[in-house]
Amino acid sequence: MNRIDRLTAILIHLQTKRVVKAQELAKRFKTSVRTIYRDIRSLEEAGVPIGAEAGIGYFLEDYHLPPVMLTREEASALLFGAKVIEKFADESIRAEFESALFKIKSVLKRTDQEHLDDLEPRVQVAKRPATPPFSDMLLADIQRAIGQRYVLQLDYRAGYTDETTERQVEPVGLYHYGSGWHLIAFCRLRQDYRDFRVDRIRKLTFSNETYSSQNLLSLPAYLERMRQTQNLTEVVIRFDKTASRYIQEAKYTYGYVSEEPDGDGVRIRFVTECIKGIGRWLLMFGNSVQIISPDLLQDTMKELAQELQEHYLAVESHRPELGLHGLKD
Repeated sequence: MNRIDRLTAILIHLQTKRVVKAQELAKRFKTSVRTIYRDIRSLEEAGVPIGAEAGIGYFLEDYHLPPVMLTREEASALLFGAKVIEKFADESIRAEFESALFKIKSVLKRTDQEHLDDLEPRVQVAKRPATPPFSDMLLADIQRAIGQRYVLQLDYRAGYTDETTERQVEPVGLYHYGSGWHLIAFCRLRQDYRDFRVDRIRKLTFSNETYSSQNLLSLPAYLERMRQTQNLTEVVIRFDKTASRYIQEAKYTYGYVSEEPDGDGVRIRFVTECIKGIGRWLLMFGNSVQIISPDLLQDTMKELAQELQEHYLAVESHRPELGLHGLKD
C-alpha cells in the first residue's frame, strides 16, 4: 500500500471508533508506530482536526470524510462475508446484513454491481447439518444485550437431561465453535461462568436490569481460562503418506498443535480432552497410523477395534442363510 492510500485508510479507520491507538494502526498497516506518528502529523498538516489523549490514542474532532467508493475487490469481499453469514448466522442477523448490503450495492458503479451479480451464484458455503434451534431470531438480541449490558432471562434446555431451567445471566460474548453459536455469560443461578448453546435457548427476554462489566472476565480472558483448566492430554500420531493427504482440514477439529516430517509420513501432535473421540476418528485410517503416545490412546484403540469386531461378528451370525429359496427345478 502506498502512502497516499494509507493516509486515506487511516482517516477512514479513525471514523470507525471513538479512540484509536497508534499500535492498532501499525498492526493493521504492517508498519512501525513511528511511521504512524508521521502519518498522523501529515494529516494534521493537511487540516484534519485530529485530537490525541496521552497514553490512550487518537480521535477525530467533529470531522467526517464524505462517503468513499468501494473497490471491486472490497465489494467482492463483502459478498464472501454475506455467504458466510447466510449459513452461520440466524435470521435476525441475515436480515440486517442483507439490508446493509443493499445500501452498499446502491453506491457501487454499475459495472461493479454487475460483477457482484455475476459472482453471487458462483460462491457457495456448505454448512454441516445441526439441531434446529428453538428460535431463529436470537443473535441480534444477544448482541444488543452484550453491547448495552442487559441482564438476560433464559429458559435453557440442558444437553444431557433435556431439563429446562430458568437462568439470569450477564452476557460476556458470543463465540462460534463446533456446530453453532455459544453465549458465554456469568450465570447467577450457578454463580459462575457458563457456556450456553444458542440453539438450546427456548426463550430469551430482556430484564430491566443492567450490569457492570468491570468485574466480569472478557471473552478472550474466559477462553484462555478454559484452555488452561481443561483436562487436556497430549497425543502424538504418525500418519503415513497415504493417510496424511486426507487429514488437512479434519486435524484442526481434534486439537492439532504441530507437525513434522517423519520419513515418508508425518508426525503430528494434538491436545485433546476426549481420547475416545480422537480414537474413533483414527479408526477410519486403519493401519496407516501409528500411535506414538500416550499408551491410553493405544488401549482405547484396542477397545474400539474389539467393539467393531464383536459388532460385525454378531451381525454375521444373524444373517439369513444365503441361497435360492422356493425355486424348483
